[in-house]
Amino acid sequence: MAETCYPVQRTTPRFSFFADGEITLLDGTSVLTQLSELSSRGCYVGTLEPIPTGTELHLSIRDGSTTCELPGQVIYMHSGGGLGIFGLGVVFGKMSAEQKSAIDKWLRELAVKQTESR
Repeated sequence: MAETCYPVQRTTPRFSFFADGEITLLDGTSVLTQLSELSSRGCYVGTLEPIPTGTELHLSIRDGSTTCELPGQVIYMHSGGGLGIFGLGVVFGKMSAEQKSAIDKWLRELAVKQTESR
């Protein structure tokens, strides 16, 4: 698969965020994943399965105490340098108030931790 390089164009802050996740494709296929970054608009996940750009999905995020399930779409994909891991940029779809609240809670906690570590 050809890789595409994209310039970094972020309109919202992105934070390091490590959580387990599960991607469910529209055909019902499930793929386990781990999140490593989170923003109010999307996240970055690692998976052992390539998922093409443009793929619509359902994402379940679990950080141990909180679970958030929401729609998303893959906006970019790249390989992990031959290690069998694929990195995916996922933009969140339309969120309910409850889903937005869960994401915002995580982001507030991450912003505080980042400020405290400086």
